[in-house]
Amino acid sequence: MILRARHLLLFVPAALLATAAALAAPPNQSKGPVTYRWVDDQGVVHYGDTVPPQYAAKDREIINPQGVPVGHLDAQKTPEQLAADERQRAEMIKQKQHDTFLVTTYTSVKDIEALRDARLDQLKTQQSAGQQYVESLRSRLTALEARAMNFRPYSDSANARRMPDDLAENLVRTVNELQVQAGALAARASEEADVRAQFDADIARYRELHTIHSAN
Repeated sequence: MILRARHLLLFVPAALLATAAALAAPPNQSKGPVTYRWVDDQGVVHYGDTVPPQYAAKDREIINPQGVPVGHLDAQKTPEQLAADERQRAEMIKQKQHDTFLVTTYTSVKDIEALRDARLDQLKTQQSAGQQYVESLRSRLTALEARAMNFRPYSDSANARRMPDDLAENLVRTVNELQVQAGALAARASEEADVRAQFDADIARYRELHTIHSAN
């Protein structure tokens, strides 16, 4: 049978053999001239051995002599697109690192919940201490304002003296410190919300990773 097949090949036309060989060869091994195919701004398809400069930054295909696409050149990206791609790559790397942290650090969801509760308790303790300090500042400010009413410019008495420098300094210092601590309280409240959201996301991701692992 093998000899008969080889004998029959002698009668196959040479042109048919050449065509079959060309189609069987990998497209990227073609040694013929390179032809590009691109689309202009009006949607018209063009072919040529070179691409006009105004279309060099757009998508284009490489065609071999048999008319078969053998390559594709993506459009040149804008700086904004390149920056977006870089941000996406960085986010993917960050997510992969965090996934590794989750599966190697915790043995169960309860571990994550325990750490979450401990962190929230710590924030609540700090918040309680901060609130007590703010209340003490308010009491001090009330006492200082009461003393200030005995001096100019707050007193209506014609014999009122000018406010002592130390009293004025204490008033200013107490008001500034009260503003700082009020801001700290607001920041801790925001931090508590962020911690809850982060741990909730970690728990959801941990469960997702274990589901994927179990499925595989």
